[in-house]
Amino acid sequence: MRLLTTTILAAAALPAYAADPQLTVFDWAGFEEPSIFQGYVDKHGDSPTFAFYGDDDEAFQKVASGFRADVVHPCSQMVSKYRDAGLIEPWDTAKIPNFDKIDERFLDSEVFRDDQGVWFIPTDWGATAIAYNSETVPTEDVSTLEVFTNPKYQGRTSLPDSSDDVWALAYLATGTTDWTDVTDEQFAAAADWLRKAHQNVAAYWADPSEQAQLMASGAVDVAWSWNDGVVYLQEDNYPVGFQREAKEGSSTFFCGFVNVKDGPGDEERAYDFINAWLEPTAGKALLDTIGYGHTSTEAMETIKDEPAVTEGLAEIDVPVLAQTPNDPEQRQKQLAEFEKIKAGF
Repeated sequence: MRLLTTTILAAAALPAYAADPQLTVFDWAGFEEPSIFQGYVDKHGDSPTFAFYGDDDEAFQKVASGFRADVVHPCSQMVSKYRDAGLIEPWDTAKIPNFDKIDERFLDSEVFRDDQGVWFIPTDWGATAIAYNSETVPTEDVSTLEVFTNPKYQGRTSLPDSSDDVWALAYLATGTTDWTDVTDEQFAAAADWLRKAHQNVAAYWADPSEQAQLMASGAVDVAWSWNDGVVYLQEDNYPVGFQREAKEGSSTFFCGFVNVKDGPGDEERAYDFINAWLEPTAGKALLDTIGYGHTSTEAMETIKDEPAVTEGLAEIDVPVLAQTPNDPEQRQKQLAEFEKIKAGF
């Protein structure tokens, strides 16, 4: 069963998926699907060696502590931490022919691109919203984010073990839709709400496979979910709904690759990997495998009419909190508070 296999891979000791020893990719579990970077496999005869993580902060700590990889796949709000720690170097975009096909909105930050170069190659984007059992949960219950604090679902919800995603949820639920300028009062309101939501949580999921397993097993009925958890459940014929239009809104995020300074492998293969990712054909593979959109305008053009795009990624008429780069000190404050909340304080 795919869900179980992915969970086992994610939990295994690093590296978890050994292949081409000349390139090590530190990535989210699930992104090792060769069709996403087929051009690399065609050129080198195998996939890179993959090591996996389930949380952005976990990945950063491992790299900062000396774990050796050539490229890492953080989401946008983490890039400044890698830069500030001196762990990454700019990409040479002259070696990336399809760089100019990346939608400019994904590069609109000096964190990603400045006079020193391009530090981040955005590749994929998705949504965080309410996944629910459409046979047991009435649609009116998921019309609001208060489903996560509804006593009816005590012990029947799951939230990601990801500070960014839970704070996106809490800010939305308390009326904040922009986390780049959060007041002390807004932070306190969101923290209070998270403490209430914690009372309903059966488990915090570490990766989408675990979230899908929790729902498929019947342990939970409602989860704050990325697109890929929904895709995995659909593949198992689970009756899953994905509510992106709760009245308070939902969230979006985008991720990509950074070039680790002094990586152990072949630098040219890192470029081969990125170039394979940016081929238009990668759009369909990414959508089918993970349920995410592609940052390449050409890739998105090839899949624009796919149901997974029109239903799971289309523009919506409710507030959207975009998980863009925010104040690193604020992120650290949120992370510390989230650890307290999970511990019951």
